[in-house]
Amino acid sequence: MGSVALFALAYCIIIGVDYVGAIHGRLLTAWAAAGVFGPVLVNYIRQYQVDHGVAKANAYTVTMYIMAALLFVGLLCNYFMTPVDRRHHLNEQGDLKPQELARAGRRNVSWQPQPEPAPRRMVKQ
Repeated sequence: MGSVALFALAYCIIIGVDYVGAIHGRLLTAWAAAGVFGPVLVNYIRQYQVDHGVAKANAYTVTMYIMAALLFVGLLCNYFMTPVDRRHHLNEQGDLKPQELARAGRRNVSWQPQPEPAPRRMVKQ
């Protein structure tokens, strides 16, 4: 259960802190959907195998291959996940950076790269 907190930390590192709550909520929703539909899918495939004459001892063979394939697809999705390009980040006001505005059609906007802001520190009052 401790891995749930580690996923939020990984999202902060990869994506940034702005949308961690929404993304973490989607992850938890996906886990809940997998918890409901995973056993239903396994049971459906097993019953399909039994109904078509496969021995009950061998009914889970195809199911396990399908689950292994789904696990491999998830592994590939995680492998190809990369951080969001800096040009898609928002500025302090929540707007797109000027280079995105220029790409949207406003060609007279000039853009200079800004240094990374200093990390915010909590002040004890």
